[in-house]
Amino acid sequence: MPYRIAAAIVMFLHYAFLVFAVFGGFLLWWWPAMLYVHLPVVAWGVAIATIGWTCPLTPLENNLRVAGGGDAYTGGFIEYYITGRLYPDGLPRAVLVTMGLSLLCINLLAYGMWLYTRQPS
Repeated sequence: MPYRIAAAIVMFLHYAFLVFAVFGGFLLWWWPAMLYVHLPVVAWGVAIATIGWTCPLTPLENNLRVAGGGDAYTGGFIEYYITGRLYPDGLPRAVLVTMGLSLLCINLLAYGMWLYTRQPS
């Protein structure tokens, strides 16, 4: 049972990481220092999606699931939990690259808007 709980916590942290990667740039209006935390997160997220790396949280969650008597999933976190529902027969690589580039564009927009609002009138 503790392994299943730990796997669920890792899954939750993974979701939180994704949400922060996508929308964290908009936190700059309240916490400008968040830039130093968010930029590496975005870089990591873009690299994972476009290059095809495996996030270390995925094997950690799978190992905890197996240790708790469950089954490991194949592929990455995004393929299993998010796009696996849309593309049950397998996610085309172009979709992951598009997602990575979309992540980059969303955050370029957030940073650009933040920088624009900081310009003196």
